[in-house]
Amino acid sequence: MESPISSLSERDRATLYSYVNVADGVAEFWGDLCEVVIHNLENMDNSVMHIVNGHLSGRQVGAAISEVTLSFLNRMMAEPNFKHLHYFAKNKRGENFKASISAIVGESGNIIGLFCLNMYLSSPLTALIQCMTPGENAKQENISETFVENTTELMLHALEEVKKCVYSNLAISSSNKNKEIVSILYQKGIFNLKDSVITIAEHLGISKNTVYMHIRNMNK
Repeated sequence: MESPISSLSERDRATLYSYVNVADGVAEFWGDLCEVVIHNLENMDNSVMHIVNGHLSGRQVGAAISEVTLSFLNRMMAEPNFKHLHYFAKNKRGENFKASISAIVGESGNIIGLFCLNMYLSSPLTALIQCMTPGENAKQENISETFVENTTELMLHALEEVKKCVYSNLAISSSNKNKEIVSILYQKGIFNLKDSVITIAEHLGISKNTVYMHIRNMNK
């Protein structure tokens, strides 16, 4: 089967392999009912370079691209704005699934691979529910996530949460509370954000040099 690309550059290969972790993460999120496939279009006869839950289709690494996927690829290459789609289909066993195909674009702007999801719908509803609920052996973490509109709001929200925790902790002396607040914010990665030192210093009522001092002391 003729390939639409002659060869991949090292950067293109790195781009393709960067999707492997994404594929594994998506498959882990959706569970055993979701097949995730990465196609490398350098060789269409064995384009499947990575597959998770391949038992759903009976494929494995080295399998060829399917006829349906190939037809959509040809359309993607012909229409520049057409880079992803989803559709419903049946496999050869008559099992229904919902499929998604997204183009992976290389450094030259050409399609070098495909990222595909196949969610099988014939499985019992209880199986899907089981995938979406924590199991008995799953880590039960009490996580509260707040979505914000900008990084300033993110910094201030994190600061207020940490202040509540530190101020209520009687084991932390008054003279060390700001140091502890900066330490916790540092562990959360807040100081990787632009202007975070200035923002935190202003709302704590201390100088930015004091914040830098606390950060330096943690890195010693």
